[in-house]
Amino acid sequence: MARRAVEQELSRERILEAARHLFITKGYRAISMRSIGQHLGYSHGSLYYHFKEKAELFYAIVVEDFNHVATLLGQVMNKPPEEGMTRVEQLIMEFIRFGIDHPYQYEIMFMIRDEELLAYCRAEQGRCFDLFSSIVRRHMKEEGYVSEDWQNVPLTLFLSAHGFISYYIQDKVSFEDVKEAASAHIKVLCRSL
Repeated sequence: MARRAVEQELSRERILEAARHLFITKGYRAISMRSIGQHLGYSHGSLYYHFKEKAELFYAIVVEDFNHVATLLGQVMNKPPEEGMTRVEQLIMEFIRFGIDHPYQYEIMFMIRDEELLAYCRAEQGRCFDLFSSIVRRHMKEEGYVSEDWQNVPLTLFLSAHGFISYYIQDKVSFEDVKEAASAHIKVLCRSL
């Protein structure tokens, strides 16, 4: 009976957040279900109530984070852009905001180097890029851009935003700290559109 109460106190969300932090700070291979449980103050057995194995836990983190980004990008499409910005500029700004404000998530999603773990990320990365690309292409079509650019421009914009995030994420800054630089970066990028 007491064991069930402990399992109810240890939420899936708490496990995901602790594991996300530990995977980034110590590395996936250095972390075990036991060390995650210890970090949370629970036995590793209580984690198995939510996840069968460490790989399943990692994949749950990846899917949750990419779903969050997909929701943010979808919201960009459903509201008018901020004054002085195009929809594509707003899209890039929101992507940069997410990366800077959620560095642990972003690193797991886009910067992990472990070959075994990349297999968990690649499909979700592709889904994220496809959504980003479809929004950019829709804007380009609406604005009358030539169709030859529809294939290359989304990748160029995506990689440039990723480069911006990768550069600033190491400094542990907030989005507000780099918002002006992000805006200037985006304006230069989109000027060529």
